[in-house]
Amino acid sequence: VMVEGYSRELSSCGFWPGGGDEGAFYAYAYPEPEGFADHPVLPDGAYYSRENGQFLLPYEAVADAKDPDTALMNFLQTTYEAAAIHADWDRASLEEDPTRWSHRQ
Repeated sequence: VMVEGYSRELSSCGFWPGGGDEGAFYAYAYPEPEGFADHPVLPDGAYYSRENGQFLLPYEAVADAKDPDTALMNFLQTTYEAAAIHADWDRASLEEDPTRWSHRQ
């Protein structure tokens, strides 16, 4: 799976429970497009780690946020947008209206 998965461009995100002080949400693009690391992302507390080659958002930044769901969604959305913009993806072909299937039961 990894061989085929990394044979194309991708944006990936997830949660790492950590091995030190705390866990963090992460997001990266492969291959990393030029400008990705410098793209502004949300929320406050999110940053690009040059050491790890990915954006990180400490768990505490989400847990302590006024609206944790929105804080995390902003991180996921803005890091995806960073990958899509800098890799020049055809977003109209990739993205779907999230309410498209809401009428189904």
